[in-house]
Amino acid sequence: MTSHSGNVFVLSAPSGTGKSTLAKRLVQELPDLDFSISFTTRAPRAGEVDGKDYFFVDTATFDRMIAEGGLVEWVEVYGHKYGTGKDWINSHLATGRDILLDIETQGARNVHAAMPEAVMIFLIPPSAEELASRLRKRGRDPEAEIQVRLDHARHELSQFPAYDYLVVNDTLDLAYRDLQAVILATRARRERMGAVAETILKGF
Repeated sequence: MTSHSGNVFVLSAPSGTGKSTLAKRLVQELPDLDFSISFTTRAPRAGEVDGKDYFFVDTATFDRMIAEGGLVEWVEVYGHKYGTGKDWINSHLATGRDILLDIETQGARNVHAAMPEAVMIFLIPPSAEELASRLRKRGRDPEAEIQVRLDHARHELSQFPAYDYLVVNDTLDLAYRDLQAVILATRARRERMGAVAETILKGF
C-alpha cells in the first residue's frame, strides 16, 4: 500500500494556448501521472473505450450522481453532460498516482471548491496578439468564431487570481519545463512526503 496519496492538478487555459498539447506530453513523460476520466451521457465515438476515454452512462445515472453529490464538477455541452466522479478520483489518489484535469475555468473552480487541496495551474498566452495569430494559423475557424474565442479568452484570463501557478506558453518547451517543475515540486512537499520521512526516521 502506498505511503502517500496522489495529487490533483487542474490545468486551464484559453483555446489556442497549447493546453492539450502540453497536458498530453506531461502524462506521456511524467511517471505516475494520469488523465482524469470523465463521465459522459453522449454515445461512444468510433474507437473510444469505456473506462479509458470516458465512462459512458445514461442520463438517469448521471442525474443521480449529481443529486447524490457524486461529481466534483459537471457541465452540459451541446445536449450532453460531462463530469468528474468524486469516488473515482478518491480511489485513484489512494493508489499514490496523480491526476491531471484538463478543464475550463468554471469546472476548475468547482473542483477547487470540492477539493481545496487541488493544485490550480493556469496556462497563459504570451499576448492577445499572439493568441489571435495562433488561432488564425490553425485555419479551421472563420473570423467571427475567432473573435468569439478571443472574447471568451479575455473572460477566462480574468479568472487567473483563482489559480496557484501561472505559466506563460511563449515557447512550448519552456512552458513544459515550468509545468513539470510545478508537478515535481508539489510531489516533494512535506505535507505529502512527511509519512515517508517518519518511516525512515524510525529506522535510525
